[in-house]
Amino acid sequence: MSNMINAISDTSFENEVVESQTPVLVDFWAQWCGPCKAIAPILEELAQKYSGKLKIVKLDVDSNPATPPKFGIRGIPTLVLFKDGQVKATQVGLLSKSELVNFIDGHV
Repeated sequence: MSNMINAISDTSFENEVVESQTPVLVDFWAQWCGPCKAIAPILEELAQKYSGKLKIVKLDVDSNPATPPKFGIRGIPTLVLFKDGQVKATQVGLLSKSELVNFIDGHV
């Protein structure tokens, strides 16, 4: 994790995501997931680009089993964009940087 992207947990999800005044992109991931590792540097770059406009957080599905089922997470990586505490968009699978920018820009 970097200083731009925070790890969250089942316990901190409500505070970090649902109650956030800023839109939040949640990366549901796992340590063993290759595509999750591949998208990580892109998320790092975008966390800097969208600093102040969008918060990016990561939730390890293996360590935090309570939250993913609440949002229908069945595959990883899954990116869920929250705005005003509500799910605005979901994207499953590895995205290129341009696809991820289009996904974020289309909903923030």
